[in-house]
Amino acid sequence: MILTTTPNVEGQSIENYYGIVVGEAVMGANVFKDFFASVRDFVGGRSGAYEGELTKARKFAFAELEQEARSMGANAVVGIAIDYEVIGDKGSMLMVSISGTAVKVKTG
Repeated sequence: MILTTTPNVEGQSIENYYGIVVGEAVMGANVFKDFFASVRDFVGGRSGAYEGELTKARKFAFAELEQEARSMGANAVVGIAIDYEVIGDKGSMLMVSISGTAVKVKTG
């Protein structure tokens, strides 16, 4: 499966457009991670706890996007956009939403 943020796949022509596909993931960050992230934010630096949760959520959302595209008969998703949001009570949830257009590109 070809996944790209560009509107086409360079060197290959698009044979068919199947439509918009979306992958979403919402992950909770537990109380300990929230506490240590706030301490890290206070003293500066990166928050490994949140980065890990974002990575898991992004991978899950991409897998969902790819599965939806495959079920339509696509072999590529073009025009991908990734959006991150903090949601829930006191920003306790991380949401990743990925969208794009499922297409069939000519192979070979």
